[in-house]
Amino acid sequence: MDSPVDQISKSLKLWRVRKGWSLDRTSKETGVSKAMLGQIERGESSPTLATLWKIATGFNVSLSSLIEYPSEDEEHAVTLIRDADKIRQVIADDDMLVAPLYPFDPKVPFEYFELTFPPGYDRPSEAHRPGVIEFLTVTTGAMEILSEEEWHSVAKGQSIRFHADRPHGYRNLSKEPATALNVIYYPRIR
Repeated sequence: MDSPVDQISKSLKLWRVRKGWSLDRTSKETGVSKAMLGQIERGESSPTLATLWKIATGFNVSLSSLIEYPSEDEEHAVTLIRDADKIRQVIADDDMLVAPLYPFDPKVPFEYFELTFPPGYDRPSEAHRPGVIEFLTVTTGAMEILSEEEWHSVAKGQSIRFHADRPHGYRNLSKEPATALNVIYYPRIR
């Protein structure tokens, strides 16, 4: 398995080639500077999660398509078992652990993650593309989700649904990690 920096570098290059975009065009479409895009492509920079979302939104692709591609065997499997312990990793410049349990599949317009938020984690998120909805279920610990300009407490065993096409956020103010299962639904993505 490639390191997260290597995977993101390869994915950015692949999506640029598929779209036929220059770095200038990619910068205009994503809102990420040409210099930063070049550093990411060369594997010289680990982008923030916010930057990854800007790139995904600009390309009109899922977040998971930048961090992992399913193997050909996985793409054609009817039944698929994935082990979070084997795929869990830090993908950006913060300490949140991400396990892309089921990367985006155009046949079912969502992706499914296990997320582990370290103690003290606090991250605002810009609005994603129109119609994106997130579903989050806390499996260990407790955390808060910012939605509709209000923080909502979510404890172990509780779930929240919110419109991610508006500013939102995640925080874990406790002294213990919080783990959640996260489904991101994309209504109009290829």
